[in-house]
Amino acid sequence: MTWHVAEEDLRAYARSELAPPLLWSADTHLAQCARCRARLAGAVDPAALDAGWQRLDAELDAPRPGPTERLLVRVGVADHTARLLTATPVLRRSWLLAVLSLLVMTVLTVHLADRPALFLALAPLLPLAGVALSYGPALDPTYEMAVVAPLHGFRLLMIRTVAVLTAGLVFNGLATLALPGYGLLALAWLLPALALTATGLALTPRLGPALAPALVGGAWLTLLVVAQAHTQGTLAPFTAAGQSAAAAVAVLATALLYRTRDRFDVRPVGGFPDEGAG
Repeated sequence: MTWHVAEEDLRAYARSELAPPLLWSADTHLAQCARCRARLAGAVDPAALDAGWQRLDAELDAPRPGPTERLLVRVGVADHTARLLTATPVLRRSWLLAVLSLLVMTVLTVHLADRPALFLALAPLLPLAGVALSYGPALDPTYEMAVVAPLHGFRLLMIRTVAVLTAGLVFNGLATLALPGYGLLALAWLLPALALTATGLALTPRLGPALAPALVGGAWLTLLVVAQAHTQGTLAPFTAAGQSAAAAVAVLATALLYRTRDRFDVRPVGGFPDEGAG
């Protein structure tokens, strides 16, 4: 070696203040010169070096955001909100593929049996189940993270509800396009879906995140069975009167949900999953 990094440049390098092209020359030289590396080690502040290693460890340990999370952050969603939103269990690929497969099989069955009621009965239950699985201590594996997040519990619930409803309604809408022969009847699932979801959410503070949607789903299936026993044509929930009733239920349930919004910030029915363990 005919030259070594100057002392002033070496100190600037240690402070990350050395600018190109001197920075490039110093990098190349340090890779080959043990003497300058030893001088650099002596010029580095131990406290600054420890802080740098801590920042590097934190960066390496931080979870890598997925494409959906990066997209949400890019359009202006806060980092913690995007993380909680993309951690919603029912927005993962396995759930979405399961829903898509179920809808495809249902549409094929409707075409083979000419029974649109099969699709109309199933479609409103999917958003209800999706929302139920997206919030609650027994069903959401990220519930503890959501509890300590800087978000109002009701706001988090609404964020996830909108996300799940959007995904569910898109899939249901695509399935509807595969039933063009039934006209507007193929869209008769929409208002019942909103009514069931809103009712399940409104009852959650009193009955819990598992029992409330289960009872609402059971009531829906019971209503369809009773309507089937007393009707030869279009089932009552899918007539004009039934659609009006579904809209009214959706509005009333939404109003009740808003009135009880503060109850989503208190201890959930049934406690936390690990409560009482050990």
